[in-house]
Amino acid sequence: MIAERLFDEATIAARVREIGASINVDYAGKYPMILGVLTSASVFVADLTRRIDIPCEFDFIALTRYSDAEGIRFAKDTSASVEGRHVILVEDTIDTGLTLQYVTKTLRARQPASLEVCTLLDRPHRRIAGIDVKYRGFEIPDVFVVGYGLDYKGRYRELPELYAHGSWPQ
Repeated sequence: MIAERLFDEATIAARVREIGASINVDYAGKYPMILGVLTSASVFVADLTRRIDIPCEFDFIALTRYSDAEGIRFAKDTSASVEGRHVILVEDTIDTGLTLQYVTKTLRARQPASLEVCTLLDRPHRRIAGIDVKYRGFEIPDVFVVGYGLDYKGRYRELPELYAHGSWPQ
């Protein structure tokens, strides 16, 4: 059940334009790799890369969470090497930061020229791991969010706006 609209289509588009403009300035003269985390960030990555006017490459990774003892693994790794590249890691939502901590540690071991984090949604009040977020779309409260690529049991990804879902997933 969808509860309330958090951000409408125009607000999301305006914020994506602003982030794209910042990336254009920060990476002028460079050839950054936009690295999206599948699947929820795919809509954000698509819209963001269309707002970046400088030459860039984009790729995706996918993560799999195993039992707590085994942690997180790459289900799909990068197609191209990140070594020596300026990488912008694009995530849909950052909560505790533990998943992103694993991903950034793994990517930094591959020696990129730089690695920055971009997220559509951020819950800094839930942060456990120290994650520096250079580009942030929106700060959100403790609500489960659907739409604009984010889903609940495979539903609602197609919605062009972001909504609070009536309950946390079971």
